[in-house]
Amino acid sequence: MKKIPLALATLAISVSTAMAALPESIDLLVVGGGASGMTAGVQAARMGTNTLVIEEQPWIGGMLTSAGVTCTDGNYKMRGGLWGEFVDKLAEHYGGMDALHTGWVSMIEFEPSVGHQIFRDLAKAEKNLQVENNVTILSIGRDRGRWIATVRDADGKLKNIEARMVIDATELGDVAKMAGVKYDIGMESRSVTKEDIAPEHANDIIQDLTWVAVLKDYGKDADMTIPEPNGYNRDNYVCCSFNPLCTEPKEPSRMRDPEEMLTYGKLPNNKYMINWPISGNDYYTNVIELDREHREIEFQKARDFALGFVYFIQKELGFKNLGLADDEFPTEDKLALIPYHRESRRIHGLVRYDLNDMVDLYDQPDALYRTGIAVGDYPVDHHHARYQGSDTLPNLFFHAVPSYNLPLGTLIPKDVDDLIVAEKSISVSNIVNGATRLQPVVLQIGQAAGALASLALAQGKDVKDVEVRDVQRVILDAGGYILPYLDVAPDHMLFRPLQRIGATGLLHHTSKRVEWSNQSWMNIDQPVLGSDIARLYDLYKITTAAPADNAEVSVAEGLAAVKAAADAQGYDTKNFDKKARELWKKFNLGKFNKKAAMTRAQYAVLVDDILDPFDTFNVSITGMFEN
Repeated sequence: MKKIPLALATLAISVSTAMAALPESIDLLVVGGGASGMTAGVQAARMGTNTLVIEEQPWIGGMLTSAGVTCTDGNYKMRGGLWGEFVDKLAEHYGGMDALHTGWVSMIEFEPSVGHQIFRDLAKAEKNLQVENNVTILSIGRDRGRWIATVRDADGKLKNIEARMVIDATELGDVAKMAGVKYDIGMESRSVTKEDIAPEHANDIIQDLTWVAVLKDYGKDADMTIPEPNGYNRDNYVCCSFNPLCTEPKEPSRMRDPEEMLTYGKLPNNKYMINWPISGNDYYTNVIELDREHREIEFQKARDFALGFVYFIQKELGFKNLGLADDEFPTEDKLALIPYHRESRRIHGLVRYDLNDMVDLYDQPDALYRTGIAVGDYPVDHHHARYQGSDTLPNLFFHAVPSYNLPLGTLIPKDVDDLIVAEKSISVSNIVNGATRLQPVVLQIGQAAGALASLALAQGKDVKDVEVRDVQRVILDAGGYILPYLDVAPDHMLFRPLQRIGATGLLHHTSKRVEWSNQSWMNIDQPVLGSDIARLYDLYKITTAAPADNAEVSVAEGLAAVKAAADAQGYDTKNFDKKARELWKKFNLGKFNKKAAMTRAQYAVLVDDILDPFDTFNVSITGMFEN
């Protein structure tokens, strides 16, 4: 099969939508029009920020489109913000949420070309947003307090773009490196992260990447078998499923019959996403520090490896009727435009989020949960099977964690001003990246990055100096989550009070694992306990004794506690009971009975409305109360 470099193949493809010329100056430059880059651009534009997104591929949407990973992982019941908006548009296109559940790996599956068009439509709707494809960044630096980015445009010409603020939304954190941000690659040692399952010694091993193929059923009599790819070795794939060729399976507990393997990523319209981790098209290479020329060499090897798996499916497993879809990716070989990178550089941010922060959030020196800007519920999931020596690495296949929220400080580099880092290059540990790398989380990361950039520009501040609560308010206003509660959806009237009170820590949530799903609940119908009142008294410096920790608190006792805190703040409490009754009615909190046990929903609404601790007490980037 004739080979051409990916860069040449993509440059030969015309941009699907005509765009204006590149501006010489812009308020916000987003480098990378992938999953996080597009949500960053849309959010910033909606806040009135003049925004430019540049993307080196002819498509936008990144791993959700250009890389073909269209079976999303997690957050099915936490569809907030632009992630929720994207899913709603998918459902509208296909005729409802049930129409998205075509395979068994996910509840949300779609064709890459459809996702690309949805991102196009989202961008077109924003008058403050310009998106330019086939534009490659070559360098970036500071000059008199502004960023100067040198790029090669779609016509091959070099141009400079001046920007007040930059978001790195590249797939591998390339802009962060150009800008001088410190970063890590590979696995940190246990002594650095204090994670029990981290390796004893650091290494530079990253997760396998995958070059996705989308197959289409061309009819039972069709023979769509491709020519044998370069370097084809069927032994690489024989144990992808239960079949006569596989005599010594490496992962027998995870294997499926061939038909079930294929329907793993079944898409609408009789298409199949081929992103199979068990002796499939996962491929190990570490291209992060390579230049573009040497990356292309490694990428071609990964493409050949993916084509080898397609050939195996057609020739050895007998699915010759399944051919590479001719109506999806605009590439010569019909594979995805880019690989699915599961791992990239990870910056040194104002905070580093590790497994201990994720698992024991209420028992850490820092209260990072108070600074959440995105949520996730997928397990830690690492792909290392194609690495020679994978048996020496920690077993991180679906490592159980609670549902979690991601701290704002992970997006902000320690030592470089006016730069925000998104996508998979945020400041998390290698282990945690196995959960935060997934599509719904990365879309939320981008939205938070766009909000942070717009606030910094509007307030005339560096991103380090923007208040955490300001960013969280924007996310809540956009229907996004800052804490991963399943009790109520963003359109429920209790959503904001629960999110706001949870972000103060005055009420703690509980988490549990249900099959693969990691769940967190505020338990709104459960009674308030004395331990909850004790946190209120501690924050408001009330010296009277709270009820015993495990004692249920009555409505009368809860009202008295909140009134005491209000008095301590000098608030007017003359009509306190009347105000409480109005809140009960407004939020449908049930019968106002002072003798009954106060529910956590009642308490959250009362504290949020009367005391407003979310707005009253600012928190630092580490979640500590500042006033």
